[in-house]
Amino acid sequence: MTLPCITPITTEYVRGVVETENTPTGLILHRLPAWARAQTSDPQLTMAEAQPSGIRLVFTTEATEIALQALPTKRVYTGLPARPDGVFELVINGKVQQQASIPNGDILHIDMAKGTATQETGTAGFASFAGLEAGIKSIEIWLPHNETLRLVALHSNAPIAPIAAATAQQRRWVHYGSSISQGSNAAAPTGIWPAIAAMAGNLDLTNLGFGGGAMLDPFIAHILRDRDADLISLKVGINIVNGDIMRRRAFGPALHGFIDTIREKHPNTPLLLISPIHCPIHETTPGPTSFDFAALAKGETRFVATGNPDDVTQGKLSLQIIRDDMSAIVKGRQQTDTNLHYLDGTMLYGARDFAMHPLPDHLHPDGTSHRLMGERFAELVLAKNGAFAS
Repeated sequence: MTLPCITPITTEYVRGVVETENTPTGLILHRLPAWARAQTSDPQLTMAEAQPSGIRLVFTTEATEIALQALPTKRVYTGLPARPDGVFELVINGKVQQQASIPNGDILHIDMAKGTATQETGTAGFASFAGLEAGIKSIEIWLPHNETLRLVALHSNAPIAPIAAATAQQRRWVHYGSSISQGSNAAAPTGIWPAIAAMAGNLDLTNLGFGGGAMLDPFIAHILRDRDADLISLKVGINIVNGDIMRRRAFGPALHGFIDTIREKHPNTPLLLISPIHCPIHETTPGPTSFDFAALAKGETRFVATGNPDDVTQGKLSLQIIRDDMSAIVKGRQQTDTNLHYLDGTMLYGARDFAMHPLPDHLHPDGTSHRLMGERFAELVLAKNGAFAS
């Protein structure tokens, strides 16, 4: 790369991150701090938190050509088609102008049947953007929501300067959720539903959506409690059901305790609880969820529910039960907490939406449904009389 200006990437350029880690090969972005990572042994959460969903580089420049140097980690699953390269998106004045990818990088070979993973070392590459409009402009580069990477430098044909967060004039929205909030089957980082909603409402997003990781872990509640935020939302339920990690007796107190912790330092911050979207395999059937191994044998990814619907009488959780209990908990707490709100997740994606746009793997929405969810969130939550109305 021969562009004359080389700007090492430091934390002042990064928005939506919780913690950064300097390494000899670049800056690693974390959505969980080190003390929280030390409290979990879940490799799925460890992988998800290092994938920079919702994180973007923000700066001003007169450059008409920019290249982001980074070292991605590609995931290759045995027996499945190759995953597409992560997408980087360049945004000017809130509009996506260009997309790019980095084809090279480290490779993580994963065998789901054996439960093994091996790392292959690669080299850094460039996500390049050219032909940009002349003159000074504010730029965001949204990073892949589903690909771990190490950031090295920005190369450009004119100097680059960071934008102070204090001048952003945006409300700070911190959102917690599952793989659906991280981005699941969305094709690009601005195409995940929280990003669509944030851009529609001019919100400064911190996305704590973790694939397989929305388990009401106490350390997440402490992060939300201590994070500067004007708006907080919690989209919970699907991972608790498909992980089969707790019974109805435990779910209510766990959710109450989670809210109590957040309210210790955010007593009046608008706090929105969102129940699960429509997912037929778990509407009345408890978890755990499993891969459909017959589909895997054909090179396809699908999921099945392995629980027994009759077990809900013994306290196992289905999505319908989760929604009922979340609604009741919010209704009860609203007697003394007028800034606590509830949104039924089927208002974002319901049975009628499933009929038109089925969940392709039976669990996660596709790009079209992500856009539908983000736009509906803006209409229901950010508009006048919504929970997050300005």
